[in-house]
Amino acid sequence: MKVRAADFLVYDQATGKYRENPEQVVRDDVEKHYWKHVCLTIAKDWRLYLMLVPMLLVFLLWRYFPMYELLACFKVDDTVLPVSQQLFSGFSYFKRLLFAGDSLSTEFWRALRNTFIISFYGLCFGFPMPIVLALFFNEVRSNAARSVFQVLTYLPKFVSTVVMTSLVTMLVKQGSLTTGMGILNQLLTNLGIIDYESANAGLLNNPAYFRTIYEVSGIWEGAGYGSIVFFSAIIAISPTSYEAAQIDGANKWAQMRYVVLPSILSTIVIMLISRIGGLLNVGYEKVLLLYNNKTFVTADVVSTFANRYGMSTGGQPGLASAAEMMNNVVGMLLVIGANTIARKASNTSLY
Repeated sequence: MKVRAADFLVYDQATGKYRENPEQVVRDDVEKHYWKHVCLTIAKDWRLYLMLVPMLLVFLLWRYFPMYELLACFKVDDTVLPVSQQLFSGFSYFKRLLFAGDSLSTEFWRALRNTFIISFYGLCFGFPMPIVLALFFNEVRSNAARSVFQVLTYLPKFVSTVVMTSLVTMLVKQGSLTTGMGILNQLLTNLGIIDYESANAGLLNNPAYFRTIYEVSGIWEGAGYGSIVFFSAIIAISPTSYEAAQIDGANKWAQMRYVVLPSILSTIVIMLISRIGGLLNVGYEKVLLLYNNKTFVTADVVSTFANRYGMSTGGQPGLASAAEMMNNVVGMLLVIGANTIARKASNTSLY
């Protein structure tokens, strides 16, 4: 590429001389004093940047520094030596989990299958509920009533997992027909759906009901809080769109279908991709507090599998790290695939 004088100089007809291009002067000044402008901006808005410090510390301490321990899934387990001094073992842990065919491999595949099933149920039933709630809030005309409904649906999100699982246990706990039985357990027993005298008496003792309890409690806990994003997108819709639809004779259902949903479609796609990214990240805390030996076959997930083998006495941190590594790799591939499909289907994507 040839550089010409006209790229940097312009001819001034009044003086008959060449002078530097004003636009180039501005660009040179910006490049020359770039870091000075950055420092001045930070000094001007130092309060906003100070608020970033806690978030950066959280990411460093709980997101980036723990990545160093992922080396354990490629090293020989040695509780005496640090990870950096342990011998390299290659992909032996991954091969054992996937292809060994022993009881450990069977247990891992069962945990992986349960993780997929629970996550899939959460995506099918848990993801649409915040959208439905946001549409409901948009149709409530009384601001006072809407505020009350929103607060009531937001509150479960701020209840700790221990308290929430305790409430669920109280509702479905096992007992006799007269004392000590949860409300839902007693109702289903009276209806003849469950038998309190059987070996799997109680909803929490029956493996067939664990996933339902997990998903319903998850919807109760997070649907209201998750509706904030969708409700914010709905209230940003221009009122002229509703007026145009009303002139065309659209009723409430038609407005919702042809105005509201298309307007928030980009938000739905972005949130869906984010949800798919965390599809396999089933939190072990809630599962650990709800499951027992009777529901282990349908409740054990990869997180509890890794917690059991990594944190127990005489555990195998290498196996636990390898299980979590595979879980995260699959999650990353799901994000890439969902983002690619969304970009081609709706021209909306994360990147």
